[in-house]
Amino acid sequence: MSNAVLVLNAGSSSLKFGIFDTEDGQPRRAHGMIERIGEAPHFQGFDAEGRPVTERRWETGAAMTHEDLLGPLLDWADDHLDSDHLVAVGHRIVHGGQNFAVPVRLDEAVIAALAALTPLAPLHQPHNLAAVRAIARLRPNLPQIGCFDTGFHRTMTDVATRLPLPARYHEAGVRRYGFHGISYEYIAHALAAADPARAAGKVIAAHLGNGASACAMLAGRSVESSMGFTALDGLMMGTRPGTLDPGVVLYMVEQEQLDAKAISRCLYSESGLLGVSGEASDMRTLLVSDRPESRLAVDLFCHRAAREIAALTVALGGLETLVFTAGIGEHAAPVRRMICARLAHLGIVLDDASNERHAPVISASASTIEVRVIPTDEEAMIARHTIALLSG
Repeated sequence: MSNAVLVLNAGSSSLKFGIFDTEDGQPRRAHGMIERIGEAPHFQGFDAEGRPVTERRWETGAAMTHEDLLGPLLDWADDHLDSDHLVAVGHRIVHGGQNFAVPVRLDEAVIAALAALTPLAPLHQPHNLAAVRAIARLRPNLPQIGCFDTGFHRTMTDVATRLPLPARYHEAGVRRYGFHGISYEYIAHALAAADPARAAGKVIAAHLGNGASACAMLAGRSVESSMGFTALDGLMMGTRPGTLDPGVVLYMVEQEQLDAKAISRCLYSESGLLGVSGEASDMRTLLVSDRPESRLAVDLFCHRAAREIAALTVALGGLETLVFTAGIGEHAAPVRRMICARLAHLGIVLDDASNERHAPVISASASTIEVRVIPTDEEAMIARHTIALLSG
């Protein structure tokens, strides 16, 4: 008999999960997702080898909430574990603000403090916390641990976190936080396991997915991030614009008479790849499209990513290793090729065959910067923190 932890990554319309043993190096027991929440929820579960073990659909479940769906998920987890026990739940929490830098137990006071940060992460924080509250109601005696996407970036200096605004804003918490920190922490650990010497050097990791960012790491610690005050900053994303002249927002207010809600909808849901292409936010769709607008969206994504990566070399004083990760970074060879072509002046030379097969190292021997592909595993990182906090 052994114990296990459940890891949850809750979004607005999806819920990713993993089940991990608390012993023997925390191997993954199972994983899966519930998608299309708010429409027709679809639950899929897979075993440790990735084989499908369960599937369920609620075709008339448009009104089902996260809590409604977490009940069946917890029941399935209990059945999957047989005589083993679920001893805790670990959560991805996007924003920890200034007060939460390391994983913590989630009680009512902590949940209330995290809820107050919702304006800083309106797309993510409410759904992260909805799952926490649901578990608290369904299994009140089950410990819950929060792991923060902003936590890894707390090693950034004051120069890296300060925004050039009047001091009263900084004192109110308006500063650069950085995000995708759980993913970057995992990459730092994975690179250290694969090549300790490189992990100890100057590394930039590019987390390229529907949300995208880049992080400069020195000796495995974050020194700069492309994302700042909110997850709107930095790289162009699936539906978010990335770095934007604030005058554009003033134009929306003054010339188009848009209110905050309409501007938020535009910046979070209607921009990025979707806004430029007019076709899709999914890079896979755009890469096979023959529409000029879609080709432009891909080119702009790669241009903006390369620009941000190049800018991060300033924080490091150079670059020794570039890592691609997340959905696009791990699987879209054309995107990696186009980004690296724009960084050729830094000394990057790709090995085309290695890039096409998504090899662990995709740079050529002539490249002065090693380029790697490392699959991220945020759930494994959360499980590690959850288990450590329980045992501590």
